[in-house]
Amino acid sequence: MKTPRHAASAAPALVVAVQLTTAVLAAALAGVVGAMAFVSVRVARRVVTPAARQADTVILGLDTGAQTITLSRTADTQLPGRYGLFTSGSESYLKLGSVLAEDETSVKRKLLTRVDNETTLSRDAAFSGWYFDSPDQLHVPFTSELIGASLGPCPAWFFPAAPAPDGGADDETWVIQIHGRGTTRAECLRAVPPFRDLGIHSLLVSYRNDGEAPRSRTGTYGLGATEWRDVDAAIAFARRRGAKRIVLMGWSMGGSIALQLALSSPHADVIAGIVLESPVVEWRVVLDHQAGLLGLPHAVTDMAIGALGADWATRVTRTGEPIPFDRLDVVARAAELRHPILILHSDDDGFVPSDASHDLLVARPDLVTLQTFDTARHTKLWNYDQERWITVIGSWLTDLGLTRVAAGGDS
Repeated sequence: MKTPRHAASAAPALVVAVQLTTAVLAAALAGVVGAMAFVSVRVARRVVTPAARQADTVILGLDTGAQTITLSRTADTQLPGRYGLFTSGSESYLKLGSVLAEDETSVKRKLLTRVDNETTLSRDAAFSGWYFDSPDQLHVPFTSELIGASLGPCPAWFFPAAPAPDGGADDETWVIQIHGRGTTRAECLRAVPPFRDLGIHSLLVSYRNDGEAPRSRTGTYGLGATEWRDVDAAIAFARRRGAKRIVLMGWSMGGSIALQLALSSPHADVIAGIVLESPVVEWRVVLDHQAGLLGLPHAVTDMAIGALGADWATRVTRTGEPIPFDRLDVVARAAELRHPILILHSDDDGFVPSDASHDLLVARPDLVTLQTFDTARHTKLWNYDQERWITVIGSWLTDLGLTRVAAGGDS
């Protein structure tokens, strides 16, 4: 039987159409994958690259007579409590008090830093939970120190505990404060007075690539996997000065650093407890949450995490070495923990979700105490509810026998 002429001529055309369609789809798929790969590399680099502080609010008005300032309304600027504001112009930093008035677009707050008619400020500003931005603002004795770490000297501030009522001093209990990603040791200043009053010395440290300590070869973060070594040098420094009990307090990424110390430090025997404020306990949870805030698909996050953890991608991520996400996952490593841990976390943190903090409590209820807040946002728990923050930490430390009160003093 002969094939009809029109059928014979249609077959090659169909083959060509199928091939063309396949080629177009393959090209489109390659384009999508390529675009996702490009975005994932950008995300990966952003995660590990120290970033300058970004403006997140606008100054809408300044009343030097009433000593008030009006800011654009954001989830942070509307928070009750005391905060700070990074500015530019004739002032670089302002202390902010309570909210006096607000509407759908603006928030008026009391100024706690005195300004006059000569004050000029740029519109762009950055809202902060620091409150104190310089150690002299605490009006207590302190010294500047240098911690000898492997990359070079890391600057630190040492604040001795308040003198005991009998005039004696206890040099045996120290707290080492570890700041978070994209900040400096000044972030931890608000914690100094409570520890000082409890009879505990405070050492506020810097670590590689934070803008104060030495820069590594790549200049990128290890997300706690490398920074812990610089803080470990601070523990050695404290021991040489007479410390016999060390409390680690980590803020945000500083929490990840503190947990790596607990798991890896040769000085783990002197770590008496760990306090974590808005901590990173598992990086993959944090990165997935932040990608979601940016509207990025999970696939991009997975590709970024995969690139950060791969040897082959270190050139494009500029990390120098892979990020060991499994080693940084403290929920998965919970069985290895040996020290009591107090976690303070807001369930509406907005930056580092509290999920992993809750998971760590479930994994190690024998060691972990979790105090949850709401409304307080990220690393602003002291600012939002200072009385509760101080009480929770003080009670926990006293129960562990680490305060002057627990030792029988009158502080």
